[in-house]
Amino acid sequence: MEGRGAVFLLLALASVSVINTVHGQGTRVGFYSSTCPRAESIVRSTVQSHVNSDPTLAAGLLRMHFHDCFVQGCDASVLIAGSGTEKTAFANLGLRGYEVIDDAKTQLEAACPGVVSCSDILALAARDSVVLSGGPSWQVPTGRRDGRISQASDVSNLPAPFDSVDVQKQKFASKGLNTQDLVTLVGGHTIGTTACQFFSNRLYNFTANGPDPSINPSFLPQLRALCPQNSGASNRVALDTGSQNRFDASYFANLRNGRGILQSDQALWNDASTKTFVQRYLKLRGLIFNVEFARSMVKMSNIELKTGTDGEIRKICSAIN
Repeated sequence: MEGRGAVFLLLALASVSVINTVHGQGTRVGFYSSTCPRAESIVRSTVQSHVNSDPTLAAGLLRMHFHDCFVQGCDASVLIAGSGTEKTAFANLGLRGYEVIDDAKTQLEAACPGVVSCSDILALAARDSVVLSGGPSWQVPTGRRDGRISQASDVSNLPAPFDSVDVQKQKFASKGLNTQDLVTLVGGHTIGTTACQFFSNRLYNFTANGPDPSINPSFLPQLRALCPQNSGASNRVALDTGSQNRFDASYFANLRNGRGILQSDQALWNDASTKTFVQRYLKLRGLIFNVEFARSMVKMSNIELKTGTDGEIRKICSAIN
């Protein structure tokens, strides 16, 4: 019972935290309740349809929301197509799920023309993707408006797979996110895959003596088989070995066991300031992680918002009006 009581207390605290985060930001839960009552259900059913056909799209939609919010704020600027846009930047070439957002937008324009922003669709789709992967649900504050600027050159601010913990902390802090938010949101790597090119440097000549010493030696042959030396740069590898389509806390167990895939991920276990949170999320079968992930997602989804008369409501998510 003690464990259950602690979880209820955490949920209560998370609710308070979410309310505080949203207040004054210009977004609110139920923003479309009168102007487009079916908005959230249309997004949910669209995401469900696509993820049922291809479960890997869930991670794609979650990552796309993250990549959007870290550049120009959560304004759907990552969805804009064309030369020199965020979409064309190297860090965004692997993003997936654009067709899901376009599908939802088409249905919403038929139901409520010119009402629901692409940035809100993306925020809702990220939440629905987590739920469909077995993760927590949360109320998504809506009311964002879409940005009109999308430049590949701005994407350099995104956290990178080779970043040290200090650099990661700096990038998150610049967006108003603390060290706990960093560990929590990177925990979204519990679903999805990455390409060998983003971590294969760890497997061979990382040091003068060979591979990255933070990799569990018994795990190394498995990774080398998936990412042969000097080939297979685009091969995909699960970020959370053995659980790539299920949202759970096994990602943190893998970090503890030297089985983190990205250098930036494994570093979270090897740095005292972040290890504390990794250890915390290993307790209570990941329930604390679920609560904190929901809280940090709401916090992240309110980065540098455009609301009121700022920005626009795009008719097509891939193009400025």
